[in-house]
Amino acid sequence: MFGAGAAHAAGTLAGTDITNIATASYETGGTTVDIDSNPVVIKVDELLDVTAVSSDPGDVITSNGAQNVVSTFRITNTGNGPESFRITPNVTNGGDDFNPALVSVVIDTNGNGVYDPGVDTVYVAGTNDPNLTPDQSLTVFVLTNIPATQSNGNRAQVSLTTAATTGTGAPGTTFASAGQGGGNAVVGTTGADADASGFVLVNAASVALVKSATVLDPFGGTTSVPGSIITYTLVATVSGNGTLNNLSINDPIPASAQYVASSITLAGAAQTDAVDADQANFNGTRVNVALGNVAAGQSRTVTFKVRIQ
Repeated sequence: MFGAGAAHAAGTLAGTDITNIATASYETGGTTVDIDSNPVVIKVDELLDVTAVSSDPGDVITSNGAQNVVSTFRITNTGNGPESFRITPNVTNGGDDFNPALVSVVIDTNGNGVYDPGVDTVYVAGTNDPNLTPDQSLTVFVLTNIPATQSNGNRAQVSLTTAATTGTGAPGTTFASAGQGGGNAVVGTTGADADASGFVLVNAASVALVKSATVLDPFGGTTSVPGSIITYTLVATVSGNGTLNNLSINDPIPASAQYVASSITLAGAAQTDAVDADQANFNGTRVNVALGNVAAGQSRTVTFKVRIQ
């Protein structure tokens, strides 16, 4: 089943009959007589309206050569009658850095908002156009492949258009007898179609952070007893292509240990504990080191010490 979401459909349901009968009353011979008018029946026409939004909280982070990158969208029938919708993806938008390759459009069959390969249904226009009741929402995934030649930071726009299959046009456009219950279908303020866009961002560089520790006890050995000094070493290695900007390391001081003042080093150079001109600081609970912009193929090594209490 398609998942339903909260929205605000356009009032009275399409196909509803609004019936009105007037009454005339008069008195004769001390008796009140009521006479009913003929009934006037107005059938509510179907209003065609839809919205579409990107459900991704920001750019979808990806990498060179990535396959089946998922961009997520949400479409909602904001009209007042059940309507099927045609979905058209677009991955060749202007103004971005590159065009990904379209793989498929997939309908979130189980309504969990997460792409589930083999569970969710591949969409084929004109074959399984989703039919949504008023206020019903549907999550749709657009899957793309990323070329293997992109630079770090390149962005590609992924968009879709959803349109009522009954018809679209300027607000007020009428499709005679095409609405729910045999009434007319009337295009609403959205034009009965909606566009939504998101972006995928190539982050071609990635970082691996490896932490190790050595122990020096008060007796010159390596036992972990109160008073022993632990030296932590953190090595951040950037791989892939491009540069990671504003890379930093944060390391909280473990329980039952006390930070050794002025023990932070970066690439062998001593750092102060205060927030000042160098790249590290200790705020009372954690060590923070700003590594700056680090290109792929480079590493940064940080050390600091704590004393077991």
